[in-house]
Amino acid sequence: SHTAENLNIGEKLNEGKTKQIFEIVDQPGLVLVQSKDQITAGNAARKDQMEGKAAMANKTTSSVFRLLQESGIKTAFVKQHSDTAFIAAHCEMIPIEWVCRRVATGSFLKRNPGVKEGFRFSPLKMEMFFKDDANNDPQWSEEQLLEAKFCLSGLPIGRCEVDIMNRSTVAIFEILERAWATQDCTLVDMKIEFGVNVKTQEIVLADVIDNDSWRLWPSGDRSQQKDKQVYRDLKEVTPEAMQVVKRNFEWVAERVKMLLEPQVSGRVVVLMGSTSDMAHCEKIKKACVSFGISCSLRVTSAHKGPDETLRIKAEYEGDGIPTVFVAVAGRSNGLGPVMSGNSTYPVINCPPLTPDWGAQDVWSSLRMPSGLGCSTILSPEAAAQFAAQIFGLTNHLVWSKVRASMLNTWVSLKQADQKLQACSL
Repeated sequence: SHTAENLNIGEKLNEGKTKQIFEIVDQPGLVLVQSKDQITAGNAARKDQMEGKAAMANKTTSSVFRLLQESGIKTAFVKQHSDTAFIAAHCEMIPIEWVCRRVATGSFLKRNPGVKEGFRFSPLKMEMFFKDDANNDPQWSEEQLLEAKFCLSGLPIGRCEVDIMNRSTVAIFEILERAWATQDCTLVDMKIEFGVNVKTQEIVLADVIDNDSWRLWPSGDRSQQKDKQVYRDLKEVTPEAMQVVKRNFEWVAERVKMLLEPQVSGRVVVLMGSTSDMAHCEKIKKACVSFGISCSLRVTSAHKGPDETLRIKAEYEGDGIPTVFVAVAGRSNGLGPVMSGNSTYPVINCPPLTPDWGAQDVWSSLRMPSGLGCSTILSPEAAAQFAAQIFGLTNHLVWSKVRASMLNTWVSLKQADQKLQACSL
């Protein structure tokens, strides 16, 4: 349990169906998000107290935001404060619910008669709903959102911002889908909200992501659903029925912590022909660490000490930890090919080429005898990224970092283009 540090809580800024937002007096730019023990459905047409719900919701949302933030997704979350509250950056909320679907169910079937439940969307299906309780959150098109000309914390919400939120929603869904798959659980659909950070004017994932936000079907089986839908579906609310709902929320709050644990860990072993290539190898290591992959550096020459090279290889093959070897050898690269011809593990050549002989030297990495499968990647950062993509096939935390960095690259290009256009107008 979190021992809450004493915060100087100021006025209530906002209150929704399940939470309250308070200002923190001595920390401008931060707010306290306090969960309530209330569960609602159908726009609060049905609402009940559920003892312990605030703590479960807070635990769930704090774990989910940590997972996303450690992956590299920009969020408003700062840290969990107490059992029922977390601290977040103060945001002006964009009044749209972004809904992302992998499997057709729920309201989508009502709005699209003829589509069978269970239809899979690949790519994911994106929908937007305008937050307007009086009109039951009507579905909006991108055109309606653009024409609304929202401006929050001084940031006009135009084409660029809408595209960024669209892309981000898909990446966030995919990261959580991947994480839940490790628990044999299908993330069916989810809703999220974005806000504009009042200090940085940056669009960030805000609000909460808890068991009210998604549909979760263990083993892809709707009858085992663990989310708030169970409560929505109740014919009548009895104490027994509420116990079932509560047990589901507890299951999710416990399970979600496991999403932060890697299923399998791997490592990169960089072999260099001599320490003169150290700077090149350090770049590989630094990039590996940014993807959450451990990386060891070793010195060995396949030309001058082949027995030692093969002994080092055997050392890393003998402990069962999945390994990708990166061979760094200047001039004539014998290291990568010798490793590749004698190991079942992937080998990446990353030769440090110099302008004087690089054009000739690269052929020793590119043209191999038959039976060798090593790849060649010249950029040290790209070699680390390729290793991360290999590990991402089995490690959802590494995959999430690769996925988030792809999103962030896309967003920064989009913003650079927008800046440039503003200058040249």
